[in-house]
Amino acid sequence: MASANSTGSDTIAGLPRIQSPCVSVCLVDPATRQCTGCYRTLKEIARWSRFTAEERAGVMNELPARKVQFTEGASAPDVS
Repeated sequence: MASANSTGSDTIAGLPRIQSPCVSVCLVDPATRQCTGCYRTLKEIARWSRFTAEERAGVMNELPARKVQFTEGASAPDVS
């Protein structure tokens, strides 16, 4: 569930707030093309606002495993 913004609303400009794993640490690993902050691929980041809720949930469910792979130095899966 999205938390309320500073105005107490779960909307931005009248639109529903979209859940995002972004932690504002935007650094892309050149080998994996994966953000080292949120572990999404560049393609996922670019398409995030157009994904359905189900597509976003699918990516969100994969992120913990991606983090483990990335932090252990293993090759990241090809999720392009």
